[in-house]
Amino acid sequence: MRQILQPSLRDLAPEILCLRSLLLLLIWAVCRKVYAEEAPSAGPLFSEYKLTLGPGRRSQVMGPLFYEEQQGSEHVWAFPPLVSRAEDPEAELKEFDFLYPLLTYDCYGAQHRWQFFQFISLTGGPMPEESNRERFSLFPIYFQQRSSDPVDDYTAVFPFYGHLRHRFFHDEIFFVAFPFYARTRKHEVVTDNYLYPFFDRERGPGERGWQCWPLAGYNHKEVTTRTNDFNEAQTVAGHDVRYMLWPFYLHSTTGIGTSEQATNLVSFPFFSKERSPKRDSTSALWLFQHVNDREKKYREWDLPWPLIEFARGEGKTANRVIPFYDRVQIPQHEENSIFWPIYKHNHDWPAPEDRQRTRVLFWVYSNMREKNLETGSERQRVDGWPLLLHTRDFTGNDRWQFLALIEAFVPGAHKIERDYSPLWSLWVSEKNPRSGASSQSLLWNLYRHEVTRTTRKTSFLLGLFQSESDAEGRHVRLFYIRLGKGRKFAGAQELYGVSGPQQQN
Repeated sequence: MRQILQPSLRDLAPEILCLRSLLLLLIWAVCRKVYAEEAPSAGPLFSEYKLTLGPGRRSQVMGPLFYEEQQGSEHVWAFPPLVSRAEDPEAELKEFDFLYPLLTYDCYGAQHRWQFFQFISLTGGPMPEESNRERFSLFPIYFQQRSSDPVDDYTAVFPFYGHLRHRFFHDEIFFVAFPFYARTRKHEVVTDNYLYPFFDRERGPGERGWQCWPLAGYNHKEVTTRTNDFNEAQTVAGHDVRYMLWPFYLHSTTGIGTSEQATNLVSFPFFSKERSPKRDSTSALWLFQHVNDREKKYREWDLPWPLIEFARGEGKTANRVIPFYDRVQIPQHEENSIFWPIYKHNHDWPAPEDRQRTRVLFWVYSNMREKNLETGSERQRVDGWPLLLHTRDFTGNDRWQFLALIEAFVPGAHKIERDYSPLWSLWVSEKNPRSGASSQSLLWNLYRHEVTRTTRKTSFLLGLFQSESDAEGRHVRLFYIRLGKGRKFAGAQELYGVSGPQQQN
């Protein structure tokens, strides 16, 4: 009887979450009213401060549980990790997340999309060729599209009956009682599938083929021509592909009718051979391979592939004995590793960029640098999972964060940084070299220190101690009581390096 009359905490979970949200909003509203005249510092209970890395302000309530931020034209509020909302009127952008990535809503201009864990999704808005297009998906059961052009309308109920257009890497898909029958079209090639993937028949301009997988298959395409966007005739290469007892025997000829005709013969796992005007390759037992690439001007020996590789020539130089040592050089790319994955270094320099990345045990340590060779500007990202994250952008903005539990796996994912990072950012340090501003925050502003070109501010332990200095002197609050109101503290110049008028006796 007692269990019936007393609900469990699990039963009251929605009510508890709702009460918590209401409490946070109440604290935020009261603090904003009490501190209407100046930015309050009572972290982590409540704090409001100017942003360091850009123009704007941020308010926080109960540490990481609620924050509101205005940066430029973008406004964000969030209850990490439950709910967040971002809006930027200038960019015509709106984003709403609930337990990201469980439920999300994104709107950019007239385009919108919401999804529930990628299983249920709804997208819509104008397209370049249509005034409106709406898609609804209940993956993998139901797919629907309604367009201003009725030709693009479709409905599919898998696996019973359906017709889709421009989905799943095909221009058109039609099926009845899948896998018993399905027809797909990609460009001008139509494939009829029976008991997919065992039997199919292909047809198209100058092309025909069939397969009874894995027993035998055949596909042949004649050399054809087409008119390009400049109204010029172009040759479309032909090909001839056949197999028996796949993958025991496969033979293909590609590039027919062009100067790049290539022939491939495979008998897996015993033997494979490729011959073309630009490249020859021969392998045995799928482990021992020799490559002569005349186009890129190098020769390669693999024994066994891909663990041991040696290559020499203008186009490639390689010495690879995995996992002990690996060094590969090709034009505009170089990679080195020692006892992979303990140490690995990549270097790419496609003009005008120069990118380098050093990794130890994948994400335990990762240091990525990117430099613009024309402007000389650089950016850097250092991950020391799970303890550290350091970023510096092209403008010189510098940021350190301790802890960083998942940021290393999804670098640059702004929704992770917005919805989850505040929960474990125990220490944050930021520096803006353009404005001369810097800040440090410990335990969600339990301790906060800010510096600008003209001021210094320090707050500690719910604001019980606050200090501020500027050109006129230094002001201190102790237990929320202003000390020396209207007076200037001697020694402010020596303590803080702040210049200003001399004290009067």
